[in-house]
Amino acid sequence: MHAQVPDGYDPRAFEPFAVTVDLAVFTLRDDRLHVLLVRRGEEPHRGRWALPGGFVLPRESADTAARRELAEETGLSAGTAAHLHLEQLRTYSEPDRDPRMRVVSVAYAALGPDLPEPRGGGDAADARWLPYGTQGALAFDHDAILADAHDRVGAKLEYTCLATAFCPPEFTLGELRRVYEAVWGVALDRPNFRRKVLSAQGFVRPAQGPPRLTGGRGKPAALYRAGGATALHPPLLRPERRETTT
Repeated sequence: MHAQVPDGYDPRAFEPFAVTVDLAVFTLRDDRLHVLLVRRGEEPHRGRWALPGGFVLPRESADTAARRELAEETGLSAGTAAHLHLEQLRTYSEPDRDPRMRVVSVAYAALGPDLPEPRGGGDAADARWLPYGTQGALAFDHDAILADAHDRVGAKLEYTCLATAFCPPEFTLGELRRVYEAVWGVALDRPNFRRKVLSAQGFVRPAQGPPRLTGGRGKPAALYRAGGATALHPPLLRPERRETTT
């Protein structure tokens, strides 16, 4: 049921503007953080890499638009897109962020484990996973959106169980540790990490079945699943990055 427009209200008294969604989608490939980017097939910024996204349709929510655009522009199946961790990041509303017209964007961060190769679709000429930090200058204000999304994910790894969203349903503690190392860009002490993870109530739980061979010379590694907790107590704080001197 639609609300009735009040008498005397003229929507034409306000300058029209569009609403879009932009998505910073992260995954781990070969133990390295990657971001999903699309090459724009149309102006403005034709040929440049950008975050996947697009305009919110008149009868859909921003969340619905985000999942629709993710599937349309990258070729990820609707089932894959539906199982990604997706959370709203913030709104970007600088007046001149888009040369076409006034455009306000609702940005999202999305995470998934070892996601498949995408393909270009919609108005995207190409879609690829690129290692984070190697993407160069992006179209529009997507550099700022991507940096904000990376900061958000890095911060949430400290006090939530978000890291398991990068992992398959069953994972080793080594695989979980590499999530932190890839996002934070630091090496972690293995015994200390293991102790902290296992002491955090509800963070992980043992998985049924035999241990997994990891390819090294050591014994097979025990498998775990995500626990029922959403917050880490105590938090798993990232170590400070030490600058090397010559």
